[in-house]
Amino acid sequence: MSRPRAKLTNTFPGCPVESALSFIDGKWKGVILYHLMSEGVLRFNELRRRLPSVTPRMLTRQLRELEEAALLSRTVFPVVPPRVDYALTARGESLKPVIMALKAWGDENVLCDGDSSRSNPARGPNSSALDRFVGTSPRRSGRRYGCPEFSSPGYGNPRGRSYLRS
Repeated sequence: MSRPRAKLTNTFPGCPVESALSFIDGKWKGVILYHLMSEGVLRFNELRRRLPSVTPRMLTRQLRELEEAALLSRTVFPVVPPRVDYALTARGESLKPVIMALKAWGDENVLCDGDSSRSNPARGPNSSALDRFVGTSPRRSGRRYGCPEFSSPGYGNPRGRSYLRS
């Protein structure tokens, strides 16, 4: 029986891709890393404001796992009220090309609410019903996840609709 990925720290039984993905798997880790890369040091509530759909418990859990993997550092200041800053470590910064490649892929292939203003030759006046659906439903758009550039539309998609550009 294989061990959960969270328990694997030094050796991985699979390929290098599996081992690399194990550090950023999870619903919110990639988005947290993206915001820390683009904005630098952030406090807990600043991250919560950027990710409105995440619960405080889940955000804390994801931040702890990223800290365990040495991808971010947590600095606690001895003041009242408590102040905690999160910043990327050198190891976390080394993931920047990966996260930015995911962002670029998402920009090219995933439809979000803000896409109507972009120039996309495939979407003209005769856009499909899916395009209209994505453009009018804030509930199922990428914006729900706090970051239209790095959205994961598979979550909260009960009808199994595809948000990928054709």
